[in-house]
Amino acid sequence: MGMTFRTIILIAMISLLTNGCGENPQRHLDLGLWYFEKGLVDDAILEYKEAIRLLPAEPRRLTREELNVVAAAHHSLAVAYANKNWYELAQAEALLTFEMQPTEENYTLLDLVRQRSRLEDKSGANSSSPY
Repeated sequence: MGMTFRTIILIAMISLLTNGCGENPQRHLDLGLWYFEKGLVDDAILEYKEAIRLLPAEPRRLTREELNVVAAAHHSLAVAYANKNWYELAQAEALLTFEMQPTEENYTLLDLVRQRSRLEDKSGANSSSPY
């Protein structure tokens, strides 16, 4: 009949996150991660893109903290695209991530997306993107 306490807290948290993001890229990244964990991949993708949009496109103009946020957003976007079987987009995002931060973790992501893309190509599965 009435809303449970848990439901009220969840609604309040979503409202706070969506209304409180404003122009803060880290908050958009955090909200995207939360959406992804809840299985709301399309919403997560939108938040990751917004986090990226809010920061300068030229990595040399970013502070270290901003670079970490934008690299994490590209990394998360690659994972989300791969989750939707959009491997071309996932590869592009994984490559951007690795170019920004050439770490073992980012190389592994790029390698895994490439492998999965090749497997999908061989199997003839549809890995088309929305674009």
